[in-house]
Amino acid sequence: MKLYNTLTRKKEEFEPLQKGLVTMYNCGPTVYNFIHVGNARPLCVFDTLRRYFLYKGLDVKFVVNFTDIDDKIINKSKEEHVTSQEIAERYIEEFKKDANGLHLYDYKTYNPRATEHINEIIDFIQILLDKNAAYVAEGDVYFDINSAEDYGKLSKKNLEDLISGARVDVSDIKKSPADFALWKNKKEGEPYWKAPWGEGRPGWHIECSVMAKTLLGETIDIHSGGEDLQFPHHENEIAQSETCNGKPFARFWLHNGMITVNDEKMSKSLGNFFTVREISELFDLEILRFFLLGAHYRSPINFSREIMEQTKNSLERIYNSKWRMEELLGKAEDKELSEEEKSHLEAVKKEVEYFENSMDDDLNTADAITAIFNIVKLANVNLKEGSSKSAVAETLNTLLKLTKVLGILENEEEQVDSEVEELIKEREAARAGRDFKRADEIRDLLLQRGIQIKDTKDGTTWKKI
Repeated sequence: MKLYNTLTRKKEEFEPLQKGLVTMYNCGPTVYNFIHVGNARPLCVFDTLRRYFLYKGLDVKFVVNFTDIDDKIINKSKEEHVTSQEIAERYIEEFKKDANGLHLYDYKTYNPRATEHINEIIDFIQILLDKNAAYVAEGDVYFDINSAEDYGKLSKKNLEDLISGARVDVSDIKKSPADFALWKNKKEGEPYWKAPWGEGRPGWHIECSVMAKTLLGETIDIHSGGEDLQFPHHENEIAQSETCNGKPFARFWLHNGMITVNDEKMSKSLGNFFTVREISELFDLEILRFFLLGAHYRSPINFSREIMEQTKNSLERIYNSKWRMEELLGKAEDKELSEEEKSHLEAVKKEVEYFENSMDDDLNTADAITAIFNIVKLANVNLKEGSSKSAVAETLNTLLKLTKVLGILENEEEQVDSEVEELIKEREAARAGRDFKRADEIRDLLLQRGIQIKDTKDGTTWKKI
């Protein structure tokens, strides 16, 4: 498998550092509000990479952190006259609801909180102080950017240009404008912890470095996030981690492209800023996940109501094929494969190869989805009543195995009650007897119950609307 490494700006063959185990760290949300659609993209994309590693027989340890102490959380707590902890707890729970809708929780995803690792953060900072790579200034602790080797190697930014371009305040307590806070001095009414250099709280960048080291080790396989995090967040993580540990921090850096809304940059000021919760009121979140995987992860992607409707219809095609195969499987007989069925299964195997080749080529989910639709087409054309059980079962199991990698077809199957089933059967009998008036009456009755039916050459399919 080849992945595009932002650090080297090229695709590289990926092999985990530890045989059979992949360690992954993805920057998670600052929990002061609902996550928005831009937050959802890296979560879904790199969860899909995690799933694909599992598909390939590797074990995965995947960390998505919660930043639960931050200026934004503190400001929100002051606005609402509650504690920072109450704000963090509230939005962690809200995140979990959205995460479940996006199918982000099914296997070994760890969600550490910054406040659970204060002791480790203090120890990490102390090492940097002992190495003269950090300094205390009026209760704050700053990382000395000049102590870092190759600063700017991820974002390809030049340190001298960064310093010369920075605003310099004559009262600034930092040695260099590019130095960044590891620890912030206590302020009135804010949460704080005791440290050897004074009471305060951790800075933002230090949290991820420490949680990655604590849970995954000093050198991890993959660090991921949105491309907007390359600088300064990921660059600063590299600087402090590699200075502290004396080892490479992450072997691969993966960054997803940004999201536009109706072809405009998403922003609150433009009024085109959508939270995942708002989207869930209009669409099942599995549809959002499928949409986010519909383009290559490094490409920008445009979000709109119209595109989401198209995605919904596309996902329904896959669900309808699944349900149809399940129905055929219930009626199918154990018998030898016909020559036509053997050819069909060979064609399905070729689509599996195409799926895997696409995923192996820098997680090309867009092309992988093409393979899914090709399997659906093969199933709809080649499988019918009278098909052998093994032909139907193998096709269905293949579809489910591949869609699991993408995190779709995971909603519980909708069932119709027995009365509705009888109406569908009665309508089929009416059509067979050319009693089209009765067939139309039953169709209208089903629509009133929220069941839409569709007549195909292979029989009648249905879906809830």
